Amino acid sequence: MSADDEENASELKIGDEFLKAKCLMNCEVALILDRRLEQLQQMSDDPTSQMSQVFERSHQYVKRFSRYKNQDAVKQVREILSRNRLAEYELCVLGNLCPETVEEAIAMVPSLKTKGRALEDDAIEKMLNDLSLIKKFE
Repeated sequence: MSADDEENASELKIGDEFLKAKCLMNCEVALILDRRLEQLQQMSDDPTSQMSQVFERSHQYVKRFSRYKNQDAVKQVREILSRNRLAEYELCVLGNLCPETVEEAIAMVPSLKTKGRALEDDAIEKMLNDLSLIKKFE
């Protein structure tokens, strides 16, 4: 592999398998695991007996680090970030970490400023403001 072919997330060189993969934000995983927990509760008097330790710890983790809690908010977040034609990786990083400023967003996801697809600072700021409003009114 040449130096030009090396993976580099700051330039969105993360490999085809990751570029094509559907990524989920923590809040989306939390909703999925919540539904699974509800199913377990309906099927058994003691749902904890059917939960693996990995399931339980994963559920605790995504609940703790989910920035958005209700399903409508999660859907709106994905829609806002998708409008800007972000790669799934970029979308999930921004959705999980919720930067407050353009500078923070670019520091977390340098590929936002990659040549040929660079988002304008105004577009990034609007996206962050929209996300902030969702969190505020959730």
